[in-house]
Amino acid sequence: MSFAELLTREQVERVHEASLEILEEVGLKVRFAPARELFKQHGCIVEDERVRFPRAVVEKYQKMYPSSFTFYARDPKFDKTIPQDSPVIVTASSAPDIIDPLTGQERRATSSDIAQIAHLINELPGYDVFSISTLADDAPPDQFTISRLFPALKYCLKPIRVTTTNMKDTQSVMEMVYLVAGGKEAYKEHPFLTHHYCPVVSPLTMDHLSTENVMFFAREGLPVYPTIVPNAGLTSPMSMAGTIAQGNAEFLAAATLMQMCREGTPLIYATLGTVADMRTGAYASGGIECGMLHMAYAQMAHFYNVPCGGYIGLTNSKLNDAQAGYETGMSAVAGLLAGMDMFNIGGLIDALKTFDFAKAAIDDEIALMMKRLKRGVSFSEEDLAVPLIKEIGPGGSFIVHPHTVKRMKTEAILTKLADRDARTIWEKKGALNIHARAMNRVHDIMKQHTEALIPAEIEEKLRARFPGLVSGALEPIQ
Repeated sequence: MSFAELLTREQVERVHEASLEILEEVGLKVRFAPARELFKQHGCIVEDERVRFPRAVVEKYQKMYPSSFTFYARDPKFDKTIPQDSPVIVTASSAPDIIDPLTGQERRATSSDIAQIAHLINELPGYDVFSISTLADDAPPDQFTISRLFPALKYCLKPIRVTTTNMKDTQSVMEMVYLVAGGKEAYKEHPFLTHHYCPVVSPLTMDHLSTENVMFFAREGLPVYPTIVPNAGLTSPMSMAGTIAQGNAEFLAAATLMQMCREGTPLIYATLGTVADMRTGAYASGGIECGMLHMAYAQMAHFYNVPCGGYIGLTNSKLNDAQAGYETGMSAVAGLLAGMDMFNIGGLIDALKTFDFAKAAIDDEIALMMKRLKRGVSFSEEDLAVPLIKEIGPGGSFIVHPHTVKRMKTEAILTKLADRDARTIWEKKGALNIHARAMNRVHDIMKQHTEALIPAEIEEKLRARFPGLVSGALEPIQ
């Protein structure tokens, strides 16, 4: 399949050269001492916290990047490998707030909300990976991440993406999944968590905790990938070309670190590049420039032959409204046409700060449309249908022909939310807008298949190991 190109081949090569120049002459500030030591052992130049990367070092490890990445699930039928299974749709994650599905008011999210969201994502067919959508305000102080992970595991069998804070938090997460999997070795045979961090803080700085975690998981041979997050005008140049070059350099630095930890470590060229709204300094994740930057980064990923993706199809809207729809749709389609493999797209409004159930349901339908677009046009002789056109002839009808019946459920998406009825029929059905129809779909799903997906005896062991663990109960949405 051919992809749309925002940059010419010459521009892609120039970005690569500029990135190597940045890494060799400027380098990165690396706060985590073991990372600095690893860089030094493998040929980088280290002066205090500054690490510079000779071109030959970057190019050596660039050759080790694997060309695919797999998201493993507890149920292997949900495993997804990119790029061959792309587009893989991932929920956007870690919003502190939620639109209450009963009152419609914004409030802090809790672990009970995560149970509801996990069940919803497990049942919506457009989603492939559950990146835990919210924080949990009710988490005990020493159980920040497991209070989010437990309800996710309890109600979702799809791959789960998670981020931890420090190594103590990481160890708690790993103990939890080892218990669920039936032991460490059983888990490592099919690791159903994918770990995600932002080890590079733009501009050109590797932090401590995220870098430590990336190194840990890379060395353990467990799924992990970094995301690069330059924000033009604030943490990168106020030009797309400059932001592309700096972000690419930051990706190469993170990727080099991972290969130094364990050669052949799978990774994703993952990004959340934005251009700041300089009238206020607002984080403009819904801007079309976010889509354009992802298109360019996809081209760079293809240049390095690595899978790519990121946070795209986002919105700055505070409501699940027309702005939310067009911001999500325009950038998502731009990224798809450019060859992105992974899309963190689902459920969040207000620049990643708030989860909305109806938005998640609508984004599921958008995801199905994206997958249909990626599937493209089948061009067999049977599909070209010249004999059929001759048979039906001028003025005829195709509606009852077997050729039509065979394809009527597969050639086009039969939408569940987008209304296609005549106005009179729409009015008879209640004249509902898209948000109301989406909430009806959420209510319907929340009544189905509500049993816990963790056996009772395993939950007992988890509660014995983690006293005070949140209930993770699935409360109905009335």
